[in-house]
This record gives sequence, structure tokens and C-alpha cells, in this order.
Amino acid sequence: MGHVDGLHRRMAWTGTGRGEGGLDHFGRAMGTGLRERAEAEVGLWGSAPLNSVQLRAMAVEFPVVHGHPNRLPFEGVLTLVDVASDKAPSGARGHRVVLTREAAEAALPSLLGMAVDYKAGWDGHDARQKCGIITAAEVDGQRLTVAGYLFARDFPEMEAKIQGESSGAMGMSYELADAHVADMRTQVWTLTRATFTGAAILLREKAAYRSTSFRLKRNGSATPAGARRHSSKAV
Repeated sequence: MGHVDGLHRRMAWTGTGRGEGGLDHFGRAMGTGLRERAEAEVGLWGSAPLNSVQLRAMAVEFPVVHGHPNRLPFEGVLTLVDVASDKAPSGARGHRVVLTREAAEAALPSLLGMAVDYKAGWDGHDARQKCGIITAAEVDGQRLTVAGYLFARDFPEMEAKIQGESSGAMGMSYELADAHVADMRTQVWTLTRATFTGAAILLREKAAYRSTSFRLKRNGSATPAGARRHSSKAV
């Protein structure tokens, strides 16, 4: 993408250090300040603008269905905030990145309802291979944690793979759009705004952040204790 004039160019990238996907995978997301203006006027939840609310945790509460064959709870560390990635995410033009705490907290609503995906080989992203849903997100210290459900009946290979790996082998990787880089001339790009469009489950060693994690929760909910709940009741 090279150097550009101004600091408000937008990009879309995946959080792995590999070359799959990147800008072409999510479409070209460059533009000027239209989205910034819209978000300033209307909050993502249809109320006050996000910059007037301090968001640290959010969740969508689904109706309890005991023994649901297609809901397998999971939890994981999606990324770190205010910490540089261990390697460059795909689409970042070889730059390591830092997601600021403010950007992560403002983007929490965009995580809810987004899909998790996986790629054959467990080394990248495949946005068309959606195998679950994120229902909760929380910024806890330097960790951005998520929880949700895998579609266990639809993707039985997921459970077998994850349980077959050694403890701590699996990780996660975010997928972003509308990323705002403070200064594209710097060696490490600082993300001050972004929209989450999903996440991938992959081997932790393949992620741009080596401190991510992913695990299944056979007995438990998909909502962190500190998350704000938003009911989604059946009608």
C-alpha cells in the first residue's frame, strides 16, 4: 500500500502473519471520514455515541437450551491491547501492529454476533468456513477475551482437532475492517480505530500474537462474568 498522505486511510486485514486474505480477502476498505462522522452521531447500540460510554465488556445472552447438540461453548484470548504483535498481520504490509485499548473497547460491540472460522491446515483464515459465533467480549488488562459457541454438530472435526492438540496449542486471530493507522510511516503501526469482522481459530504459533489462546468449555456458558448482557429472546 506504501506511504499515503494523511492519517485516515482505511484497511482490512487478518491477524495472522501469513499472506492469505489481506486486503483483497475483505475487499478494499479505503476511504475518508464518512464512517467516523456517522459513528460520532449515533452510537452502535442506537443510543449515545460510544465515546461517551466506557465499554469494557459486552455479551449477548441467548436462551438456555440444555444439551443443544450444535452449541459447544468456547472461550479464548483474541489479541492483546497496547502491545505490539509478534509478527505482521496479513495485509499490514510487513508492519507489526498495536491495537490501542481505546480502539479495542470502542470496537467491542462489533465483535458480538461475528463468526469464528478456520482454515484447513489450521494456519490462517477462511471467512467462508464459519464454524461458530462470538457472543461475548471483554477487555481484561492487556487481554481481549471472547466467548461463544462452536457449531459442534455441523463441524465435528473442530472438537476432535482441538481436543487432540496439546494444552495451549490453539490460539485465535482477529479479522478487521476500517482500520485507522495513526502514522503509516512508522515501523510499528498503531491502530486507533477498527471494526471487528470475525476471528479465526488456528494454531497459536501461526497467529500474529503468540499469547492468544482457545479452549472448549464442555460445562459452562459462553458469557464472561464481567460482561454486560443484552438479551436475545425467542419470540
